[in-house]
Amino acid sequence: MRKIKNSWILSVISAIFFVMGWPTFGHPIFLFFIFIPLFFIEEQINCDNKKNKYLRVWGYSYFTFFLWNLSTTWWLINASLTGMLIANIFNSLFLSFVFLSFHWSKSKLTLKGSYVFFISAWICFEKLHLNWSISWPWLNLGNGFSEYIYWIQWYEYTGTFGGTLWILILNIGIYGTIKNLNKKSNIRTVLNNFFKWIILIVLPILISLIIYVNLKETKENIKVLAVQPNIDPYDEKYLYSNFQFLEKIIKQTNEYKNQNIDFIVLPETYFANGFGERLIDFEINELNLKLKNFISEFNETQLISGIQFFDTYNNFNKTVTSNKIRNNVWADFYNSAIAVSKNQITDYYHKSKLVVGVETLPYNKLIMPVLGEYMIDLGGTVSSRVIQKNRSIFKHPIKNINAAPVICYESIYGDFNTEYVRLGADFFAVISNDAWWDNTPGHKQLLSITRLRSIENRRSTVRSANTGISALINEKGEYIKLLNYGTKGALLGEVPIIKSFTFYTKYGDLIARVSILIFVLYFLMAVTGRYKPKNQ
Repeated sequence: MRKIKNSWILSVISAIFFVMGWPTFGHPIFLFFIFIPLFFIEEQINCDNKKNKYLRVWGYSYFTFFLWNLSTTWWLINASLTGMLIANIFNSLFLSFVFLSFHWSKSKLTLKGSYVFFISAWICFEKLHLNWSISWPWLNLGNGFSEYIYWIQWYEYTGTFGGTLWILILNIGIYGTIKNLNKKSNIRTVLNNFFKWIILIVLPILISLIIYVNLKETKENIKVLAVQPNIDPYDEKYLYSNFQFLEKIIKQTNEYKNQNIDFIVLPETYFANGFGERLIDFEINELNLKLKNFISEFNETQLISGIQFFDTYNNFNKTVTSNKIRNNVWADFYNSAIAVSKNQITDYYHKSKLVVGVETLPYNKLIMPVLGEYMIDLGGTVSSRVIQKNRSIFKHPIKNINAAPVICYESIYGDFNTEYVRLGADFFAVISNDAWWDNTPGHKQLLSITRLRSIENRRSTVRSANTGISALINEKGEYIKLLNYGTKGALLGEVPIIKSFTFYTKYGDLIARVSILIFVLYFLMAVTGRYKPKNQ
C-alpha cells in the first residue's frame, strides 16, 4: 500500500475496506484497516509541494465516505431516490470534515497529539450524530460488530463507542507500522512489528469470550408472542380500517389463547388507518374498548402495539408541532406504542427518535419557508411527529415485569435505551415496520444493530416487525427464534428476565464524554499552536 501513489486508487481501497467490514454481509476484520489508505493519502498530500492541500484531502476522503455510505445504505432508494441521495451526500460530508480536521491538527500538534485529536474528534462526532436534529448514527463504527456478538460482549461496559475506539486505535497503529517498514525488513521483523497489533485484535475478543462464558443463566423467564402480520405498507395498508386490522390479528392469534402468554407484541403503526386515532379521548375510543375485549380472552396478558394518534386544532390554538391539514384545521401526529390490559387504563408511549425527513424536518423554521411542502422523503410520510421528551415503560398489570417500548429507529441509540432500563424495564419490546425498504440489507442491518442493545444492558429483546424480520433475542445478543422476511406468522417463546444493571446501563457513553473533554483540550492546544515541535 505504501507503493501506491495514485490517491484515487487508495481512496477506493479505503471504501472497499469500509464496505467489506460492514454488516450484514461483511466481516469486521476489515474495519481495522479502513483508514489506512486515507492516512497514506493525507501523508502524500502533506509532503508534496502542490497547492490546495485542504481541498484535496477533503475531496479524496469525501469520495471514500460517499462510496461507503452509498454501498451500505443504497436501499433507501426503495422509498425515495431524493432521500437516499441527501442522506448519503450529507453524512459523507460530515465524516469528511472530521477527517479534514485531522489534517489541520497535524500542522498544529505533535504527530501523537494529532492522532489523539482525530480519535476524540471522530468519537465526538458520533456522539453528536446520536443527539442533534439531523441524527443519522446508522454508520457509527461501533455498530460494525453487530453480527459478531462474541467479539464484543464487553459492550456491557463500553457500549458501541468501545468498538469505535478499538477500530480507530488499530487503524492508527497498523498504519504507523506499515509506514515505518523498509525494503530491508525481513519476515521476522515484520511479524515482530505487527505482533502488538495482532494482540490488540485478539485480546478484546478473548476478554469477550471470558465474559460470555461467565454470564450467569437466569431462571426467570416470560412467555411472549411476537406477531408478524406481513402487510404491504404501500397498498394493502390503506385498504382496511383499524377495526378490520383488529379482526385480522384476532384470527392470527386465536390459536395461542391457552398458552399463558405474558405479552403479545404487534408491529409499529399497526393501527394507523387515515389520521389514526384521536389521542385525547382514546380511553373511551371504540377501538380501545375492542382491544380490551380481545386481550381479556388471554387471561393475564398485556398487548403492546404500534398505533398512530392525532389531535386537531384551529388557527387560534394550534401548537408549534402541528401540521396544516386545510384552512383553519391543524393536527399533531404521534407515532406511538400502546399497552392494553384487561381492566386497566391503556398506557402509551410516543416515539422520541424520529427519522429525519419522514417524521420530522430539522430546523423547520428556517427550512420550511424555502422548501415549503417539499421535504426529504425516506418512506412513510412527510408530516412532522410530536415526540415524548422522557422515556417511559409499560408495567404488566399482574406480574412484576416491565417492558421498554422501543419504536423502530430508536433501537439504533445506545445511551437512549439505557434510560428505559434505569426506569425499571426488564426487556425491550421493539416494534418496527421495515417494509418501506423492501427485502434489502436495510431491515437486516436494523435487526442486527438491535442485538447490541441486549448486550449493553443484558436485557432480552422481543422484536415484532410488520414484514420481518421478527425475533426473540436473549441478553447475550443471541437469536432465540427468528421469523423470516415476507412471512406471515408469529413467534411464541420464552425470553430470560434479568433485573441487575450493567456498567453501561448505569454510566452510558462514558467513553464519548471523556472524548469530548479530550477534544476540547487538544483543540485549544491546536489553536494556540504552542505544543508543536519546531522541527516538525
